[in-house]
Amino acid sequence: MRKFFNKIINHKLLIIILFLFAFVCCLVMRSKVAVNYDVNDYLPESSPSTIAIDVMENEFGSEIPNARVMISDVTIPQALEYKQKLKNIDGVTDVSWLDDSVDITTAISAIDTDTLETYYKDNTALFTVTIDGNKRLDAVNSIRELIGDNNAMTGSAVSTAVATTNTVGEIYLITVVAILFVLAVLILTTKSWLDPILILVGLGVAIVINEGTNLIFGEISFVTNAAGNILQLAVSLDYSVFLIHRFDECRKENTDANGAMADALCKSVGSILSSGLTTVIGFLALVLMQFKIGPDLGLALAKGVAISLISVFIFMPCLILKVTKFTDKTTHKPFLPSFTGFGKFVSKVMIPFVCVFALAIVPAYLASNSNSYYYGSSNIFGNDTQFGKDTEKIDNVFGKSDTYVLMVPKGDTATQTKLSDELHTIDEVSSIISFVDMAGAEIPTEYIDADTLSQIEGKNYSRMVITVDAEYEGERTFALVENIRAIAEKYYPDKWYLAGNGVSTYDLMDTVTSDMIKVNALAIGAVFIVLLITMRKISVPIVLVLSIETAIWLNLSVPYFSGWTVFYIAYLIISSIQLGATVDYAILMSDRYKENRLSLDKRQSVIKTLSDVSVSILTSGSVMTMVGFLLGIFSSNQLLAQLGILIGRGALFSLGIVFFVLPGLLFIFDRLVTGKSAFGKGKGKVS
Repeated sequence: MRKFFNKIINHKLLIIILFLFAFVCCLVMRSKVAVNYDVNDYLPESSPSTIAIDVMENEFGSEIPNARVMISDVTIPQALEYKQKLKNIDGVTDVSWLDDSVDITTAISAIDTDTLETYYKDNTALFTVTIDGNKRLDAVNSIRELIGDNNAMTGSAVSTAVATTNTVGEIYLITVVAILFVLAVLILTTKSWLDPILILVGLGVAIVINEGTNLIFGEISFVTNAAGNILQLAVSLDYSVFLIHRFDECRKENTDANGAMADALCKSVGSILSSGLTTVIGFLALVLMQFKIGPDLGLALAKGVAISLISVFIFMPCLILKVTKFTDKTTHKPFLPSFTGFGKFVSKVMIPFVCVFALAIVPAYLASNSNSYYYGSSNIFGNDTQFGKDTEKIDNVFGKSDTYVLMVPKGDTATQTKLSDELHTIDEVSSIISFVDMAGAEIPTEYIDADTLSQIEGKNYSRMVITVDAEYEGERTFALVENIRAIAEKYYPDKWYLAGNGVSTYDLMDTVTSDMIKVNALAIGAVFIVLLITMRKISVPIVLVLSIETAIWLNLSVPYFSGWTVFYIAYLIISSIQLGATVDYAILMSDRYKENRLSLDKRQSVIKTLSDVSVSILTSGSVMTMVGFLLGIFSSNQLLAQLGILIGRGALFSLGIVFFVLPGLLFIFDRLVTGKSAFGKGKGKVS
């Protein structure tokens, strides 16, 4: 390795120019990476609801109704005028209202009350609107201009448009605050005023190169767009910090800067590389998810960490050496005190902490697996947002509602009538718009308005637009979806398709829950194997993985004991993120402990190790914590906010266990950690 590092050091200027060239190219490329904010787009292509949507678009050229628009203080004639204005908006492909279900030329008193109040109640009209996904943002803005702030709109299309608008500004704010915090932390934990700038430059180059190379994916999810960069910053920060601290140590023994850098790289390559590999593997475990946000985030983050590793081993040494003279001139006294006192304190309390840790493992594991969950995007915005207030307004007048589309083979109107009749018996079904409901089985299609007919009769399928009094998700909704599917199967075995927001959420629930076991198993197994190979002792990987996994269980048990509902996507992602990101702290701690055991006894090794590594671990851990909480505080998207809170709180749990429990475990299992192993005899001194 030394020869490789010497070659890098001997070509400093060339390497810096190459990295800066890549930085500029990727800075241009990043603006061309599209961002997708629709959760349902990430369902597997094989899921029933995804197939149903594809069939519907081929047959009818439109999507599922994806918005509800409520206009107050209107008469029926005025509501019809608004319906036409909504239809005329570019991006709106269909608008359904009362006149599509009944003959509104008759007296209102003659209209079925349930049907009437589904669309018109207390001089307030509720329209079911279908918005083209490719024109979603402009269409939603145009609808808002038409109806004004006093009226309301909700639905998945509106939610996605709001997320698109809000998230961009929030990401910039989070990034700026995160950078300022990182700068402050680095000033406290480094010995030169220039070191923080060097670290941020190295990280910035790696992050921009990762952003630009995301172009290979075509588009990325809103989760990756919002969390990817700041997670890469938080996860990769410690690599640069470890290198700079090692370089400072080596310069005390080797006055030649180039030689000291080669020494630092050789001494730190093991810790940094094993930390990086475990992080990459933790993120790559997300690729196994059927729900495609997992692979989207996992690949982007794994690529980002790999680029950060390349930057730390190739770009950073050259950059540091080029400005060593300036770094030396800007040195300052350490702002942080020695952590020897902290090490002595931990050495006294570590055994009681290990006992508490042992008692907490099983309850934490059980609680972390007993949470209640949101599976879809219906609860992404809280009641304090415009979207949340609009949704509440509509629900207060018309109740919670969703629209399903059931497609069955065209032609057999008698069977369609039986199907419709049975669907009408379901309590949650408030209205059905279909050929047999509008015209009856005996009326020829020639007597139906061509525009209306095109929405309910395709080339091969007839379409039933079913309005249901149900939320987008929940046990009642999932039972309703199963019931409708069972009835459709009864009349048209294997020949029907059902789509809708609630239907997609049902499939999402079915998909993500099946992902959990295999994603966690792969992440834990792969990290364990990497640690086993790099450390060549089976005991150390067991201790490290158990420590971080318990931190994850403690993190995920908090919502259970607090009575919070967790977004399952955040729950699924955080396990891999926390494992991959914070196992680095445990690796650094155990490596230094084994190194110190070559010359010190067990207790002194614990004290010396904590003195050696506390600054590096606190630097990375505090940034991970702050980045997570910033995402939680500033994001109006509750899924992203909750993911941020889990990241921040998870980092705190990991720090707590690494500082107060892991030293005790290393102390107790010292002979296993430093002595004989399954791969041969260790070289550590054992006492």
